[in-house]
Amino acid sequence: MWKLSKINIPYTSLRLNLMVVCEIVLLLLISLAVLLYFSRQTLKEEAKKNAEQTLEATVLHIDNIMMSVEQTTFNVYQDLQGHLDQPDRMFTYSRRIVETNPYIVGCAIVFKPDYYPGHHLYMAYLHRKGSESMTNEMTELETLDKFTNCPYTEQRWYTEPMNVKQPCWVGPLKNEEAEREALITFCLPIYDHGECVGVVASDLSIEVLTNIIHSTKPFSRGYAVLLNDKGSYVVHPNEEKLKRETIFGKTLVNNPEAQEAARVMVAGETGSKAFHMDREEWYVFYKPFHSTRVYGIPMKQLGWSAGMVFLEDDIFGDYNVLTYLVLVITVLGILCFFIFCRMLIRHRMKPLRMLIKSAQRVEEGHYDEIVPNTQREDEIGQLQEHFQQMQRSLSAKSSELKQLTETLKERGEVLRKAYGNAQGSDRMKATFLHYMTTQMTEPSSLIERSVIKLSNNYDAISPQEADYEVEVIQKQGKVILDLLDHMIEALKIEAEEAEKEINAGKEVSHE
Repeated sequence: MWKLSKINIPYTSLRLNLMVVCEIVLLLLISLAVLLYFSRQTLKEEAKKNAEQTLEATVLHIDNIMMSVEQTTFNVYQDLQGHLDQPDRMFTYSRRIVETNPYIVGCAIVFKPDYYPGHHLYMAYLHRKGSESMTNEMTELETLDKFTNCPYTEQRWYTEPMNVKQPCWVGPLKNEEAEREALITFCLPIYDHGECVGVVASDLSIEVLTNIIHSTKPFSRGYAVLLNDKGSYVVHPNEEKLKRETIFGKTLVNNPEAQEAARVMVAGETGSKAFHMDREEWYVFYKPFHSTRVYGIPMKQLGWSAGMVFLEDDIFGDYNVLTYLVLVITVLGILCFFIFCRMLIRHRMKPLRMLIKSAQRVEEGHYDEIVPNTQREDEIGQLQEHFQQMQRSLSAKSSELKQLTETLKERGEVLRKAYGNAQGSDRMKATFLHYMTTQMTEPSSLIERSVIKLSNNYDAISPQEADYEVEVIQKQGKVILDLLDHMIEALKIEAEEAEKEINAGKEVSHE
């Protein structure tokens, strides 16, 4: 008896589903990897362009502020040149410079020692009260007769323009060099008959400049920096860093990446660099600071460098959010796709499960249960049609086999009866032969005695006795002959009956 091997359709369906999903996921992941790679490159380039544009705008903003200070100072300076003989008027010019430009927090007009008779040192200096409100034109001004705790002749904002004999920016002035806050100062030498006799110095607050620039930052944690040619901060949102001597402080000792970024900035290069600071990744975009010259003021470039510092998360935050969003959508999509494929494959494999159940029913001997017809033309439909034909063939063969079995059973019964009859006939023949042999025993014995008597007493026996013995032999021989004839007749009848039974068995076997 044949057995149908057990097929696990749910396992086959799951494996097929996983194969399909894995192939789709592989293609999807490759596509996403390519998409994310080029998206990152595009966003990175976009972020760089944005940072460079922001840096350019910041540099332009700073340049505009500084140029306004230069222009305001130069405008007043032109009027001042014609009234050098009026020392008291210098305070008026100082006030005009401060009042005219909201970015200027203080102005000092100073002259070399003993320029005015009776004044060894002469300084007309005005400063706003509360520089944090410098944009208010009504800010109260105060007049001072000294600057810090040392003579102005020892201050850099005086000595440098007096030495170079041309306009310049000096700074940053901080700590003991500044009165109240860190400053950068535009210094314009005063000439009298070709001789440099004094300086007009207009102060620009670094804190105010930093706050103005910081308000235009594109990201919450980004900021602008401005370094002079010695590496000192001109602009920085952290006041503590403004007080340092240079950018190469203690914080950069163990940070080669930040040191390299600072070095290339001070060197006046253009570009961008990544560095780690406080366990975070930062990017700095830098370029030389080229100020626009005011007509009529011959002045060399400052040698400063401007930079925009951004946190990597600020630059690539949208990309990271996009990445996480794409990953979440991908996982959900794969899950939904898996469920959809699972349902679709289960539905498509439903005929296979029906065929397996039918095969199991066939295995159990139910050959007459035919698989229903199908309208499908695919491989499964063809398999179902062939299985249906196989079932019909098996059903027909099963019917023929059943009929043949019944016929063989009937013939077996006939043969069994014939065999029983043959056994009865054999028993009868054995009984008959036993009876016949028993009947022939006495005549045979009589014949034997008569033959022995005649043989042994041939000379002494009388003719009458010899005739008698011969008659006994003839009589008993006839008895034996009758018995033999009867036996032969009985065997002949038995043979004819056996031949008839054999012929009948052959006919049954042939049928």
